[in-house]
Amino acid sequence: MTEPFRFDITARDGKARTGVITTPRGEIRTPAFMPVGTAGTVKAMMPESVRATGADIILGNTYHLMLRPGAERVARLGGLHRFINWERPILTDSGGFQVMSLTDLRKLTEEGVTFRSHLDGSRHHLSPERSMEIQRLLGSDIVMAFDECTPFPATREEAARSMRLSMRWARRSREAFGDRPGHALFGIQQGSVHEDLRAESAAALREIGFDGYAIGGLAVGEGQEAMFGVLDYAPGQLPDDRPRYLMGVGKPDDIVGAVERGIDMFDCVLPTRSGRTGQAFTRMGAIAIKNARHAEDPRPLDPECACPACTRFSRAYLHHVHRAGEIIGAMLLTWHNLQYYQDLMAGLREAIAEGGLAAFAAAFHARREEGDLEPV
Repeated sequence: MTEPFRFDITARDGKARTGVITTPRGEIRTPAFMPVGTAGTVKAMMPESVRATGADIILGNTYHLMLRPGAERVARLGGLHRFINWERPILTDSGGFQVMSLTDLRKLTEEGVTFRSHLDGSRHHLSPERSMEIQRLLGSDIVMAFDECTPFPATREEAARSMRLSMRWARRSREAFGDRPGHALFGIQQGSVHEDLRAESAAALREIGFDGYAIGGLAVGEGQEAMFGVLDYAPGQLPDDRPRYLMGVGKPDDIVGAVERGIDMFDCVLPTRSGRTGQAFTRMGAIAIKNARHAEDPRPLDPECACPACTRFSRAYLHHVHRAGEIIGAMLLTWHNLQYYQDLMAGLREAIAEGGLAAFAAAFHARREEGDLEPV
């Protein structure tokens, strides 16, 4: 018998919670950060290296995988887990955000979205039913409902229209997903920065019924103050006994603030993208390794970090390989950034379990303010 998808909260500290999501492919400790493997790879990392940082789950992208290499091909080759050699849980997003942000000549209707590929201009159609089919072919453990990511800024009327379309698509996603023991379907709350629209969206999703709930439509340009304003109430509009996922977030201080407001799951391209462009996240703040000040610096990036970049190499070496365009530079900084993010999540989990989240957050902000921050 397949082990069911389950979420158990083990401790609370204010609005924050720590717990465990149980899936047939393993446990996910929350709060959790999911490294992004857009096209079936966490860029510049081997799967075992991603796991070594402490990651329990990674994210794959429906839009990119449907275009290349194709969901049907992945299914013929045994599913996404086997294809990419990652046997632990995988969450796939629905493709809606990429269709809206990456493609031209798209046509949005009640049925779905017709668009041209950003790769070769070929025409494709994505609907709630097709998104569910693609994610089933990939073998995703956590499937996201198909939605329209409301752009920012948007008028209240535009946000309401977009949200209500997403709620109709959410019901169709639920019906198309069907009964799949061991697999989970998450609904996505929309409503931009309007509390009443968020409440309407949450009520619709609760009525449909999902295994988890995401907060969408944030980190799209509204700024941290507005995002935190929404997070002050949005998580409380969603079921308390299900995981809450803030999509596409984010920066380390975004994550700390969101955990304080009750968020359990995160994903963002920032740590991997920054690793490739020479930015390293440390406990003292961000470092731009290209800067000349690091050319003869024998210190590690972060003396408290156990990743290979910090335990085996100096800032001077990392500066050299980045400036020289050597691939190892991107590999080492990406590993370091993912390690930093997983260490941050582990620290948050421990702080919540011990009832010390406020002190942890205060120390986090104090160290960053006192550190040698530099322009990137």
